[in-house]
Amino acid sequence: MREQLQNLLEQRVQQCVSQARSQLLYECQVIERKKECCARRNAEIVKTTAQGQITGQREGEEATEVFYTAHFQYLVKQKSEFFLEETVERRKAEFYKGILVDDEDISFQHLNSKEIGQTEGEAPRELEDGPEERVGFQYNRLKAVQYAERWWNDHNPAYKSFEVDCTNYISQCLNTGGAPMIGYPGRTKGWWMRSNNWSYSWSVANSLRLYLPRAKTGVRAKEVSEAGQLLPGDVICYDFQGDGRFDHTTIVTAKDANGMPLVNAHTANSRRRYWAYEDSTAYTPNIKYRFLTIVDDQ
Repeated sequence: MREQLQNLLEQRVQQCVSQARSQLLYECQVIERKKECCARRNAEIVKTTAQGQITGQREGEEATEVFYTAHFQYLVKQKSEFFLEETVERRKAEFYKGILVDDEDISFQHLNSKEIGQTEGEAPRELEDGPEERVGFQYNRLKAVQYAERWWNDHNPAYKSFEVDCTNYISQCLNTGGAPMIGYPGRTKGWWMRSNNWSYSWSVANSLRLYLPRAKTGVRAKEVSEAGQLLPGDVICYDFQGDGRFDHTTIVTAKDANGMPLVNAHTANSRRRYWAYEDSTAYTPNIKYRFLTIVDDQ
């Protein structure tokens, strides 16, 4: 019995050491990638902190999957200005007989997958604009940004949340900024959420990207050609694969020293992240963007 307990203890120690090595290796890789992205915009990382927390574990006969979150904080200096960037990733490490064999970011694993259709509702190609009557509003960008800052790494219980939650979070920010919900109960019509039902434009990235520039009333946007033209409270849409289907949405919450957007997002929860997402595991050379500035009735 004593020998069995000793063997079990040694196995657990080996697993913990492997997990620590995995986390340290990954942190080094992330920081190096972030440093390269900062250098391209004449910025530097002054200080970095990283924390990991195990959220679950799945045991097999010989293999073990460990699920954890990695919370990174970067103090970035650009010219004479400083800002704090934060990112939280959901990750999975796989061990075979106590030896690390894989460690991957699973934050974006459901993008461009059938699961988006199962959890959010797959939108048709054409969306209706919404009601014909005029529904005006004045967009309070400050309130939208304050909401984005408050809930960037949490879920507001007043709204339904999704596993792929990026567009739902952005819609909540817009709604807090004064954008009125319209079109209920048609899921292909308008922009709204009520209890356990919602329009496609509220929760699906590609649908919101299609809806905002087409809307004639309520929340609507004008597409601009460059990221630097956006203001806090505006929206950026991302097509990571460049296949024409946009699968991520962020909100501008600040500008860096060069006047370029810093964004907040859900799914891979991020705060004041540089807008281009070049340091993201979802990034590809084929990425496409849409820059949408919100239009109101002022």
